[in-house]
Order: sequence, then C-alpha cells, then structure tokens
Amino acid sequence: MLGIISCGVYIPFYRLGWDEIAKAWAGKAPKGEKAVANHDEDSITMGVEAAINCLGSLDRKEVDGLYFATTTSPYKEKQCSSLIAAALDLRDDIITDDCTNSLRSGTIALRTAINAIKAGAANKVLVISSDCRIGAPGSQFERLFGDGAAAFLLGRDNAAVALEGSYSISQEFMDVWRTEDDIFPRSWEERFIINEGYLRTIHQGISGIMDKYNLKTRDFSRVVLYGPDPGSHSRAARSFGFDLKDQVQPPPFGTIGNTGSSFSLIMLVSALEEAEAGDRILLVGYGDGCDTSIMTVNKKIENISNTNRKGVKYFLSSKRPLPSYNKYAGFRNLIARDVGATASQATFLPWLWRDRRQILSLYGGRCKGCGVISFPIQRVCDVCLKKDEFEEVRLSDRKGKVFTFSLDNLAPGAESPVVITIVDLDGGGRLRCEMTDFDTEEVKIGMDVDLTFRKMHDARGIHHYFWKSRPLRWAYPGK
Repeated sequence: MLGIISCGVYIPFYRLGWDEIAKAWAGKAPKGEKAVANHDEDSITMGVEAAINCLGSLDRKEVDGLYFATTTSPYKEKQCSSLIAAALDLRDDIITDDCTNSLRSGTIALRTAINAIKAGAANKVLVISSDCRIGAPGSQFERLFGDGAAAFLLGRDNAAVALEGSYSISQEFMDVWRTEDDIFPRSWEERFIINEGYLRTIHQGISGIMDKYNLKTRDFSRVVLYGPDPGSHSRAARSFGFDLKDQVQPPPFGTIGNTGSSFSLIMLVSALEEAEAGDRILLVGYGDGCDTSIMTVNKKIENISNTNRKGVKYFLSSKRPLPSYNKYAGFRNLIARDVGATASQATFLPWLWRDRRQILSLYGGRCKGCGVISFPIQRVCDVCLKKDEFEEVRLSDRKGKVFTFSLDNLAPGAESPVVITIVDLDGGGRLRCEMTDFDTEEVKIGMDVDLTFRKMHDARGIHHYFWKSRPLRWAYPGK
C-alpha cells in the first residue's frame, strides 16, 4: 500500500501581529498574526526543521529520495535538495530534485515522489515544501504571507495514509508572479485573478477528480483546500457544498499566514493529526493549474499522531511576538542598517567541501580508546592521546545544556547582542556555537537547548549554513 508513512511541520518562533503592520502604515487591521522566519532562517533551514520533525527516530539511511518544493529558493542556479540531504545526513546515492516556480510545487513534488515509488525507482521518498515569501511593504500580501514548511515520508510499507487516486490539470494563467529580478510578487486585479483564475481552476480540478472516481461531496471526511485569502477560500468551498465547519480544514490565515507552496501541505499535516481510521481526505493544491488527491486513513494513523512528534498545535502555541514592524523589516532586509566598520565575510570552497560532514551534517569524532567526543574532529585525542583512532558520530540530533556563554554587543548583525554558547551535549561532546531564537534576559548557564540548522552569512554569492543552539521551545508556551 503506497502512501504517507510520517509527516512533520515547522512554523517559525516569531509572530508579527496584523496590528503592528497596520500601525506602520497608519491603518487598521482585524485581529490576527503571521509567522515570521528569523533573520537566520530561509526556505532551506525551515525545510530541514520540518524534515527532522517528520523523520523522528526513523532510520535516515532508508530514505531513497528527497524532493524539495519552494518558490523562494536561496539559489537561482544551485540545487537546494542536495544541501538539505547533506544537513539531514542522508545517503549519497539518493534521488534529489528541486520543484520550483509555482505555488503548486508542493503537491507537484508529492505526485513526482509517488510516481518514482510506483515505478520502482525508490522505496521511500522524503518530500519537503517550504517558503519564505516577502510581500511588498504596505501591500495586502505583506499581511497575508507567512513562513513555514511541511514534510512527508512516502513509501509502500507501514503507510498510515493510503493514496487512493489523483487528478491534475495545467492552466496557463497569470495571477501572481515574480521575475528573476523581483523581490516581491506581482499580481493583477483581484476580481479577475480570483474569478477567472483561482475559482475556475479549482472547480475544474475538484470536478475532475470527483467524476474520475465517481465521488460526491459527502464522501469526504476532510477537505484540505488551498486558498489565496480567507474570502476566496470560503467561496471555493461553498461552491461545492462542502461544510465549512465539519468538512473543510480551517486555513491558518490569521495564525500562520499563506505559506505559498507549503500552505495546503501544512493544513494536511494538521488534518492528519486529528484524523481517524476510515477518514477520506481530499487534498487540493493550486498554482498554474490544480492538483487533487484522494487519501484514505488507516489504523496506523496513530504512528503520526503520537506525542513524540511536534505537531501544528505545538508550534502555534509556542511562539514569541515581534516587538515592532521595524524588527520584522530588519529581518527581511527591507531597511538599511548601519553595521559599522566590519571585516568582509570570507569563504573558501575547498575547505567547505573537505569538512562538509562536520559543517552540514555536524559530525564529531568519538575516540575509540576512551570514548571522548570532540568537535571539530581531532586527529589526536585530548584525553588519552591516541592518534587517528576515532569514529564519526552525528551530533545534530542531540540536546544539551549551556555550559557557559558570552554576550557580544559590538558584533554586527540583525540581532544584538550576539550570544555565543558553549554547549555540553547529551551523550558527550561539547560544541561552541551561536544561539538563536533567544531572549537575552533568559539566557543562563544550565539552560536546556537543542540544535537547529541556520544561515550564518553570505559571501561571494554563497550562503553559509551551520548549526546553532536554541532554547527549547516548550519553555516558552504562548509568549
């Protein structure tokens, strides 16, 4: 039975209230907020987080492919899925592919992975969809857009959600677009793009799959429907007679925002967390056409709903508000900042390639003589002095405690002060790294942290990534 084995989601820690956006433009806004990626996050780092949440304790060496979907790739010509695979410590001999340039790229990646498994090219494929879109300052998109990622592990064995059928259409329609030189998405007049684009295309897609499989509106327990905004989403659902209260998965416009290619997939994760065996789910993705899929839940859904995973409700309740619109604008580089006289960031590709397992996968060395773990990997053990007698061990999935830290108020960057931590990792090993997602007043010796994959700096068009420490999010419920 081919289907979804596991799923995961990631929603950034920070939120920006709609009232703060309205205040910046001397306007008014209804109650609501959107998820905002930190200054060191992008679609790659959020995708890594969602994938780690999805994989949990599963054996990563069983993953045969990785498909990454986004409309906000950090690179114009460079595969991001291979970089994510390295950060996740997946095998080298896997399929990697980027699905880009369409809001429908998330559901396209799902279909592509399913076809690869059906064809026998892979047994288990990881699909990640992540977006960090920027709405033009003062536009409706600035309030509507949010940041987030979702991930799914697909395979034939132990699937909790069976893929019953699918139907897709391609539609050449200019509603929202962005050229290579654009920072912000463009759009046409709203009435035209909603009536002639979104509603017409969605109607074709849903009608097509219902006719293909001889199904009616009442045959679905849950409908996961993409929508560009709350009003259009409701209109599309009502046009088919779906019950907005009992059938349609609530879209998180006022809690997360429209996360682009990952929007319907984040809603799917949320639906699966509440699903029961026997439920039939309709997934609808939109963008340059429409993808529709029918999924049936079985008893193994408990494997997805277990308490070891961090679900959508967890991320919604664990958050911190941004104090101002200016803070958000600084995160997105919408305002110029005086960083003072600083040395330019350097890069050296041979070094990055040589130490890629330490930098991206965060491998340390365990001495075969005394068992001491070191990072970076040392040829000579500091304790027993054995030379070249070590084995590599992955440290990225370990938690730890802050042994000591420093606050640097003079270092340049989007956050001040910069917090440098020395972390004692569970199971051994000590790591020196920056801290992120922190409140300066709450940083202390002995605090519990985990590790997160983040962007460090840019140099010569190269995005440099490494791991940072982060206070455990459960310590900040509702803040």
